[in-house]
Amino acid sequence: MKSSKNYRLVLVTCANPIQAKLIARSVVEKRLAACVSILRSPIESHYRWNGKVEKARELLLLIKTTTRRLGALEKEINRLHSYDVPEFIALPIVASSKPYLDWLDENT
Repeated sequence: MKSSKNYRLVLVTCANPIQAKLIARSVVEKRLAACVSILRSPIESHYRWNGKVEKARELLLLIKTTTRRLGALEKEINRLHSYDVPEFIALPIVASSKPYLDWLDENT
């Protein structure tokens, strides 16, 4: 195991598969993320928007990146996303294998 304080798992929800693939491809091509996994089974999100409780079916992106790329990653997601306020939640990766984190470094 390698200490992983410089790595993040970012959660982003998307309205549809086209948007999810567009974001995934762009952030990997630009090396803002080493990998994006798209959870193809829709999730059901319940949230408050403009004073009303809403419900939507969404896809979840799991984006693996480094802390140094977070700002640029967030800008790219905001640029490509259809939502006024896209979800962008960065979770610390507490530990991971050294080879995986080395690969993550090489690809961001």
